[in-house]
Amino acid sequence: MVDFPRLSGPRCGQTRRMYAVDAGMHSFTTPVMGIAFTVDSPLKLARYGISSTVSLVDDAFLEQMRKHHSAECGDDYVPIKKNAPNGRALRVTAYLDFLDRQVAKQMRVLRALPFEEGSDICRYFELLPPGPLRSEYEAMQATADAAEKERMQDALRGKIKAGAINANIMTKLDRDRDRKGIPLPLGDSDALSAARGFAKSTVDGSLILSAGMNPRLFAYIATLEEFRPDASGYIKKRLVLKVSDFRSADVQSKVLAKKGVWVSEYRIESGLNCGGHAFATAGLLMGPILQEFKDDRVALAEKIMVIYNKARVKAELPTFDKPLTTHLTFQGGLGTAGEQSFLMDYFQVDSTAWGSPFLLVPEATNLDEKTRSDLAACKDEDIQLSPNSPLGVPFWNFVNSGSEDARRERIATGKPGSPCPKGHVALKWDFQEIPLCRASRTYQSRELKLLEESEESIELKEKKRLSIIDPSCICHDLSGCATLEAGIDLKARPAICPGPNVVNFKKVISLDEMVGHIYGRNVAMHRPERPHVFLRELELYIEELGKQIADEAPRLAKYENNLRAGIAYYRDLATREFGDAAEAFIAKLDVLDATVPSVDAAKPATTAAAPAV
Repeated sequence: MVDFPRLSGPRCGQTRRMYAVDAGMHSFTTPVMGIAFTVDSPLKLARYGISSTVSLVDDAFLEQMRKHHSAECGDDYVPIKKNAPNGRALRVTAYLDFLDRQVAKQMRVLRALPFEEGSDICRYFELLPPGPLRSEYEAMQATADAAEKERMQDALRGKIKAGAINANIMTKLDRDRDRKGIPLPLGDSDALSAARGFAKSTVDGSLILSAGMNPRLFAYIATLEEFRPDASGYIKKRLVLKVSDFRSADVQSKVLAKKGVWVSEYRIESGLNCGGHAFATAGLLMGPILQEFKDDRVALAEKIMVIYNKARVKAELPTFDKPLTTHLTFQGGLGTAGEQSFLMDYFQVDSTAWGSPFLLVPEATNLDEKTRSDLAACKDEDIQLSPNSPLGVPFWNFVNSGSEDARRERIATGKPGSPCPKGHVALKWDFQEIPLCRASRTYQSRELKLLEESEESIELKEKKRLSIIDPSCICHDLSGCATLEAGIDLKARPAICPGPNVVNFKKVISLDEMVGHIYGRNVAMHRPERPHVFLRELELYIEELGKQIADEAPRLAKYENNLRAGIAYYRDLATREFGDAAEAFIAKLDVLDATVPSVDAAKPATTAAAPAV
């Protein structure tokens, strides 16, 4: 396995850098994973200073989880009906407030615990990365003087900080009509009501926007005063943009700044090497993207600050003398401590997000025992970039999940399509009277009927038939892992959408093992041949280019040129920065370089004109 060199001394990112505020006390976070995998991760991780992210897609599911956990915690539960005025926003607020209360209780208990072997307060400090606080704890443990030890323990208690409770909105999931097609009240569309629910909650955290720009949502967030800074520049409700490249960060942050909204973090996410939906770039690779942020992030912040201050003047608000804080974070197939350390040191990344490997950590995420066991044993071919999302975006899918088994069973019995009990992705108006989800039985049966009546060739009909029945349920089934585990729905057939990196972790892992692996204290990965994170992403983009050439997609010359420029960048970076690891990295890079398909070679030859007679 080719890895970055492990850095040490004054260059070591983990001991030198200030982590992003929403990374808590650690240099990593657990990002949003599906609808349910991290829905209650704050109850599991925040007390150890680890931040996590809750999806706000499904308010009915959040209400189910609030009821379930309230009973377990002895917390009062007053139901909020979906059809209540402002119901979706109120449900989001109620769930986040519940998490916030419970984490606060956990922290009070933890701070009062004795510093003794096996105690959670000791575990808190022993999970920390190398740094001043970890060193202070180790010095306390080594102190023999009882009075001094007690003084040091009191000081440590005062420095304990919970991980943040963050939330995620997929910006394009923004229905503004109900299941019957009736327009919702102004401001009650899915994304807007979720943003309002987050804003009105008590949490001090970030709202992470993914899947691109939504002008209506951006304009609405600007009306929520909770996203505005106080006089010192601190923002209690921070905004994070998931971006695939520098241009996306530039464009979106300008739009928001003009409306008086500051972006507190750019989360750079690999277009192909992450779980869930895959929003591939036009061949732009992570290394060059990170380099552009490293080179230009200060200039970008200064430019955005000018626009932001103009908006504040217009709103008759005080301006700021210098740019507010904007962190840079990364997620996308990280697998080793060397990769983590190098990104933080060389590219000046403030923190990272580790997703799919945490699906194998029962102390961190929701997954029923069978699915977790199956996932730990999965092979490369079991995790596929599929057409299964009804959104029409490529989707990483575990093909042996209960949801996929159910989809195949319905097809085999001649009844393709999901019952669609929730309809969060019911966005298709092909049949006019009501919006439908492409994964629903109603939509697929109607499409298949139209196809059957068409006069197209048998071959084309079969191709279209497969495209009609490919989409599967990604709202109800993605919550199945949690509703099954909590006993809410014992008939659930869970869907799961891990990234390809999960195949490198071959067993169920404890939280201590996983965190230790991230910081290089132990190894939790069980696949020595696993390629370097940059090389694996390059492999995925080469495969994707091949598919697009076969499909005769447009503008592929730019895609190929970006790949070749990225390969040249990696060769130069490795030569300068990888030390003893450079030779092995470049050797593997050369092998991949030779497999990049040529767009020009794939074009049909032009037939020469016949000579004049």
